[in-house]
Amino acid sequence: MSQKDIIRADQVLPAKLLIVPLSGKPIFPGIFTPIMISDADDIALIERAVSSDAMIGLLLVRDPETQKPEGTDLHTVGTVAKIVRKINLPDGGLNIFISTLKRFRVKKIITNEHPITAAVEYLDDTDDDTDEVKALTRSLISEMKQVSENNPLFSEEMRLNMVNIDDPGKIADFISSILNVDRAEQQDVLETTNVQERMEKVLVFIKKEQELLRIQKRIQKQINEKIESSQREYFLKEQLKAIKEELGVPVDSKSSEYQRFKEAIEKLELTGEVKEQVERELEKFSLMEANSPEFGVTRNYLDTIVSLPWGEPHEKEIEIDKAHAILEQDHYGLDDVKERILEFLAVRKLKKDFKGSIICLVGPPGVGKTSVGKSIARALGKDFFRFSVGGMRDEAEIKGHRRTYIGAMPGKIIQGLKIVKTANPVFMIDEIDKLGASFQGDPSSALLEVLDPEQNVAFRDHYLDLPFDISNILFIATANTLDTIPPALRDRMEIIRLSGYIDQEKVAIARKYIIPKSLKSAGIPARSVRYTKSALLAIANGYAREAGLRNFEKAVDKLHRKIARRIVEGKVEGTISINPEALVEYLGQPDFRDDEQKRITRPGMALGLAWTAYGGDTLVIEAVSNPGKEGLKITGQIGAVMQESANIALTYVRHIAAEYGISAEFFEKNTIHVHVPAGATPKDGPSAGITMASALLSLALGKKIRKNLAMTGELSLVGQVMPIGGLKEKMIAAKRNKLKEIIIPMQNRRDLDEIPDHIKAGITVHPVETMEEVVELILR
Repeated sequence: MSQKDIIRADQVLPAKLLIVPLSGKPIFPGIFTPIMISDADDIALIERAVSSDAMIGLLLVRDPETQKPEGTDLHTVGTVAKIVRKINLPDGGLNIFISTLKRFRVKKIITNEHPITAAVEYLDDTDDDTDEVKALTRSLISEMKQVSENNPLFSEEMRLNMVNIDDPGKIADFISSILNVDRAEQQDVLETTNVQERMEKVLVFIKKEQELLRIQKRIQKQINEKIESSQREYFLKEQLKAIKEELGVPVDSKSSEYQRFKEAIEKLELTGEVKEQVERELEKFSLMEANSPEFGVTRNYLDTIVSLPWGEPHEKEIEIDKAHAILEQDHYGLDDVKERILEFLAVRKLKKDFKGSIICLVGPPGVGKTSVGKSIARALGKDFFRFSVGGMRDEAEIKGHRRTYIGAMPGKIIQGLKIVKTANPVFMIDEIDKLGASFQGDPSSALLEVLDPEQNVAFRDHYLDLPFDISNILFIATANTLDTIPPALRDRMEIIRLSGYIDQEKVAIARKYIIPKSLKSAGIPARSVRYTKSALLAIANGYAREAGLRNFEKAVDKLHRKIARRIVEGKVEGTISINPEALVEYLGQPDFRDDEQKRITRPGMALGLAWTAYGGDTLVIEAVSNPGKEGLKITGQIGAVMQESANIALTYVRHIAAEYGISAEFFEKNTIHVHVPAGATPKDGPSAGITMASALLSLALGKKIRKNLAMTGELSLVGQVMPIGGLKEKMIAAKRNKLKEIIIPMQNRRDLDEIPDHIKAGITVHPVETMEEVVELILR
């Protein structure tokens, strides 16, 4: 065949093409490749092309998200292709094999919707035979060889095809089609007819690919090094494990802990539900991987189990004489408290156990509640564990957290048993009257199970979720007042009251306990400081006039600190004597003075006795009258009950006014104002009834009540004097304030037997039944 007989491809290529939209990447000329056709419109177009033996045009969709592209949605440069083979797929789609021939540019969209047809013109390569193109061809082939050698995705067939292509433009097209290049950049290459420009762009793509391969190679090398290191470590560990097995040594930390737990659990001799649950947890632990999140949770749980005292407690014989000696050694006074404790211990000695033993020590701050609890533990020879529940608002603090929570732990009861490691310790629950409540629960309700002898034999902590017998624990609670303790909780406890101390007791306690302890903490030799009795009395009266001893101890500590400084500075030598005059030098002016004691100075004033959470106290009730509208005004932060007492007192005094020559006009033409200092302190309760009536009667008569006389008692509307509480604390307050006489309800006379003689000494007590008797005593 001669050259004249050869027909050029563009002379036989059609001027009008059926267009197949491509959503992926463009297809370059000179490529033989399969295409999957799934769209119904495209399938119809392919069937039409095959039946008419027509060629198709392949154009890339501008936006790959377009669902039903039209002619205007397509790029204008594409590739004409011949359908070589068509295969029908089971799902109704087509798989066609095409051979791409040449670039074309759309001249005009004939049909914009399916089937899209367009008038096209075919594009020839330009500048394909220059020296630059030849040099670029060699560079492309050389660079691609390096890329293909390091990339397993390039098959041997691809390498051969690349070498056998002799046309520079086709080489650039082939390389562009096999590189991982963005669709927009591939389309740009497709639209570039200048071969030199096309090859320069492809060379840039190859350089980027080489850089990615270098990074990939470096990452792969690092990964391989880590794998080799971990494999080496694994082999060494396996060898070490084999050596340990030969020597009979635990193979790893997990095996060691498992063995430890197993041996400890066997020694516990558990039974029933507890044994089943613990063995189940131990089996689960043995199957866990050490890096599992549950591994640490289960290990901590088992560690708690084996740390608890599950066996029967070993009870020591109670020696009453020894217990009495220890209580006497640790505490001065408190004879009634000691008697109650010894009686309690005697019952336990006969009963041979401490089940159901719950003591509540109630008293003002600083009277020694916590130290009494420690002394009880020492007297019994038992371990002592103390925790405070003051301000506690979460019941999980008592009963623990469930193990589903991160950082879950047992409650205070189980924690304490884990620490003391005995089943029959002494537990002190401090500040039980200051329990709170919140959305997280009510701790006082949780304590009901803890302190109930019928329930605590099988106490279930949320963390353990196993029955644990805590009935052998001797629980000692402390409180300043019983008012804030829920009744259900209060009923479960045996109440022992610790009242405050009078001055003589404070002096004795200071000599025996406070001063030696304070000197030791200050680093001062024991015999370097001597106190006179009058100095200690002056501290009690002038600096620490309270029920407890905390302020007394603070005053002594402050004094010793000043002495320590003077010793260091060389200002004092030898024995230092502390007398009342020296106290001002060391402690400053007294906080309380005798002339500041509450006195009756005019009509309308009466001295009452009050009980507070901090001990007994005295209070002055003041009454004045002013001309004006009839009425009663009450101030001084008075509670509702005390306001009722004031109204009852006024009604009663008006009722008996005529008997004492008081005109009715006094009440009708005057406004009576009753005030109870101090105004910043809240006050309530009915025990000031007779005191208020006395103040109002004194005001109406214009007569002063006798000095050094105080009173306490509830007043009824018909003049009966009703019983009150806290008599011991009130008598201590009277003693502390140097009062000579007190008036009390007749029904409280039986309480006098429980008050020590040294407190009653020097005080005349007048038990009364009616207000008439009170009037006779205050005005005689």
